[in-house]
Amino acid sequence: MNGPDYKIKQLSIFSENKPGRIAAVAKAMKEECINILAFSIAEGAGYGVIRVIVDSPVRALERLQRDGFVVRFTDVLAVEMADRPGGLYDLTEMLSEAGVNIEYAYGYRNEPFAVLIIRVEDTDEGMKKILAHGAKLLDVKHFQPDAGC
Repeated sequence: MNGPDYKIKQLSIFSENKPGRIAAVAKAMKEECINILAFSIAEGAGYGVIRVIVDSPVRALERLQRDGFVVRFTDVLAVEMADRPGGLYDLTEMLSEAGVNIEYAYGYRNEPFAVLIIRVEDTDEGMKKILAHGAKLLDVKHFQPDAGC
């Protein structure tokens, strides 16, 4: 790839909705010295989807599969957002004006800014529209230095 790589590899982990499943994921990441950088859980009828961004996605995928989890990669985008009241509104209004439909999102604070992780239907088209409207996307290097312990 010639330019920055904005496609962030998110792990989507499908799990029964029962005590200990999140702890099992966290323990596996701890044992592999993999840092969880962003985390979200969505629940359904008796199951959940644990979404994580880690500093070493390939190693995390391999470990979780060895532990019996159903897990896959999903490409997401990380958009820099102002860390102030109205920051989310300003960003989502711009995304709306750009014609970017968010399938799901979660955010976190990363001083001096905040980050909105978004899943869009067409990642390449979403990247083009976001960049064309002046927003800043975070490169994969921001998330995956693979520093280990």
